[in-house]
Amino acid sequence: MSVSPDKPPVSDPSSPARPSAVAAVVLAAGRSTRMGEINKLTADYGGRALVRHAAEAALASRAGEVVVVTGHQADAVRGVLAGLDLRMIDNPDFKAGLSTSVKTGIAAVGPGMTGAVILLGDMPGVSPAVIDALIGAFEAAGGDKICQPRYDGKPGNPILWPRRLFPAFAELSGDIGAKPLLKRFNQDILGVDVGSSAIHMDIDEPGDLGPNSRA
Repeated sequence: MSVSPDKPPVSDPSSPARPSAVAAVVLAAGRSTRMGEINKLTADYGGRALVRHAAEAALASRAGEVVVVTGHQADAVRGVLAGLDLRMIDNPDFKAGLSTSVKTGIAAVGPGMTGAVILLGDMPGVSPAVIDALIGAFEAAGGDKICQPRYDGKPGNPILWPRRLFPAFAELSGDIGAKPLLKRFNQDILGVDVGSSAIHMDIDEPGDLGPNSRA
């Protein structure tokens, strides 16, 4: 099943900018092993630290709260996010893989939230509009579906998870994130068509940062 976000569905169209009961969890704990000596999350990208793009997009969206999971070089990540109205949670087990950061972030989501959209800190092109399209589709579906963005027919990130599935995250391990849960709960996925290829693009290698980037 899929929906189009040309006009993102919201439960109250007269107030489309109101905060939602969906949290945004930004994963920013990774070691950037393919980047050599560079911590890509704190490196300059377009005049700002890479991870700040994701954090600011989350803050500019309808997300009801924003949680950032730190780990590798946590102090440096906290430094580049200074001044932003968000909560930072440290993952002491970040070396054990992406799944530990996902679990840490989900565990930190406030009790009043009905779901959480998980953003990767190395995907700077994901806009507030993409996040809001997921939130709108989630609300329109009764707050019960996994909402995954699609562009050109292909799924991408970030992904919004309903609170009823939070307990399943405890089963995750290793460095593969929530992929096993997507496979297990495939029938619960609602595809949300978005007009942005940024849902498929991350920063993986030094060259991806651009010629004028600074570590």
